Amino acid sequence: MMKRFSQLCALGVTLSALSGCDTMSELVTSNLPEGHSGRPSIVVDLGEQEAYLYRGGFMTASSRISSGREGYRTQVGHFKVIRKDEDHRSSLYGAYVDDSDEIVKANVDIRRDRKPPHSHFVGAPMPYFLEFSPGYGLHQGYLPGEPASHGCIRMPYWKARQFYNAARVGTPVIVRP
Repeated sequence: MMKRFSQLCALGVTLSALSGCDTMSELVTSNLPEGHSGRPSIVVDLGEQEAYLYRGGFMTASSRISSGREGYRTQVGHFKVIRKDEDHRSSLYGAYVDDSDEIVKANVDIRRDRKPPHSHFVGAPMPYFLEFSPGYGLHQGYLPGEPASHGCIRMPYWKARQFYNAARVGTPVIVRP
């Protein structure tokens, strides 16, 4: 019994060291069974850079986020999930790649950046996309600790998956300043 416990402790320390405390706690908390049932709803607080998942009026999960940066602010208001796409890709932001899928030009906006010869556009991945307004949604993405997106709400992988699995088309989404 003690040997098994020691092995589990060693595994926990190793995973913690490799992935960081935030990632480890997000992995654990996103996989805990929900204590409440009922209709889901999502509240995003841009000032706190946090998102909250509710079930039947009880908060069942929270997540740190990165919302829209200056010039690309995230819309504020009352919305509903209008589309879910587990493997979504951006139609505006991404990279131009060659036929071997090697990046020719990174971090492009197809409205501003010309396509180099012999290349094609590949949209940035936006896994677990919950669209709540045309062109805006919650999805997995990079979190630098401040607003940094083009208007979407980025979340850590495990939390984006948790919110995605809980939400349905029609789930209320409130985005407050």
